[in-house]
Amino acid sequence: MHVLVTGGLGYLGRAVTLDLLAAGHRVTVLTRGRVDAARPDGVGLAQGDVRDRARMRDLFAAGRFDAVCHLAAVSRGRDSFADPLTYYDVNVGGTLNLLMALESVRGSASPARFLFASTDKIYGSQRAGALGEDLAPQPESPYAASKAGAEQLVAAYAATGAIGAVTLRCFNVAGVAHGRADTDDARIIPNVLRALTGELPCITLNGDGSAVRDFVHILDVVAAMRLSLAAVEVGESRVYNIGSGVGSSMAQVLATAEAVTGLPVPVRKAPPKREPQAVTADNRRAVKELGWLPERSDLAGMIAEAWHAWPA
Repeated sequence: MHVLVTGGLGYLGRAVTLDLLAAGHRVTVLTRGRVDAARPDGVGLAQGDVRDRARMRDLFAAGRFDAVCHLAAVSRGRDSFADPLTYYDVNVGGTLNLLMALESVRGSASPARFLFASTDKIYGSQRAGALGEDLAPQPESPYAASKAGAEQLVAAYAATGAIGAVTLRCFNVAGVAHGRADTDDARIIPNVLRALTGELPCITLNGDGSAVRDFVHILDVVAAMRLSLAAVEVGESRVYNIGSGVGSSMAQVLATAEAVTGLPVPVRKAPPKREPQAVTADNRRAVKELGWLPERSDLAGMIAEAWHAWPA
């Protein structure tokens, strides 16, 4: 297949690109940055913004893509409250433009497979335990709402028979892929490593640190994406939770980091936040239908490899 990967030079996108290449696919990555940006050998590079509808139409007319892996997004939930228009413009409008581009070549090319990277945040904070895909979305931020809206858009277009669509609701992605660690300062594990190296004065721990979350290895997420693209059929829309199914508390993350590195994590205590006590993925659908397993999603292993790959 010839696969277009939007956001293909980012933390997750690069790993997806390399995995698809290894599986024998032809890959073109779409970037808003410079066309001479570093990219894996053998990968095509296209410049453009998903918000530019004319550019997306021209790209699809020339590219003849068999599949799209749509990872490009703005994804900071807290920031989305201050700038909701950008979040809807990129996450919903950008997805619409990609689908419009596919529509523009409909009939002149085989129906494409479309993978949309979504988030567990669409479930909201009023639920706890293992979250199943059949729960109705209850987004609580413009970011989560924009992802939920894009999910609906993708499913509606798939129902016309134009594409086969799969949405992956990814939980907390962590770990190292091809030597690259996650450096996103909105995530707990990178910030723990920053605190250990002195880039941050401390980690803020809300309450007693007993809130439990699901961490999944980036290469397990990548495997789910490859399997999903191979499995989806034209005219259908599938949704899968991609998480380890195992919960780890925030206090456990800190204790594991200390055990792995041999260093104390500086901590500042803050009042408890209104949030669910325990959130994990019910991943049984992905396991059953895709034959997928989160084989690498061990917390200690993910933190250890991130520490060894950390830029500092």
